[in-house]
Amino acid sequence: MPVQPYLFFDGVCEQALDFYTQALGAKVGMAMRFRDNPAASEGVNPPGSEDRIMHAAFTIGDTTIMASDGMCAGKPSFQGFALSLTVKDAEEAERAFGALADGGAVQMPLGETFFSPRFGMVADRFGVSWMVIVPPAG
Repeated sequence: MPVQPYLFFDGVCEQALDFYTQALGAKVGMAMRFRDNPAASEGVNPPGSEDRIMHAAFTIGDTTIMASDGMCAGKPSFQGFALSLTVKDAEEAERAFGALADGGAVQMPLGETFFSPRFGMVADRFGVSWMVIVPPAG
């Protein structure tokens, strides 16, 4: 039984999807806007949300991540978790970490650790925390 992260971007989901496509090569499989909700009734959708993302699914590597604008209040809050991105080598780690750090905040610089040739932590421009890691050799 798979467990998949579901991220609520609270009004900036489309920008996040574009960012992850550029930064990590994400592939957006689907994105449904609130205006396309066949079951919408008065008061169900947040006011002014017609063009916002009600539900999206995108993949990074073999992982599917789901996302939404949620209630579109403009205050995304990502606390108490991080997404761990395992990459094949130091070069890929440098590229991914740098892309995620663009407009974000480095929490732990990318470097060699006792458990990995490259590991670092960064919160991207949307506030999502990432751990970038290269698995140890053999």
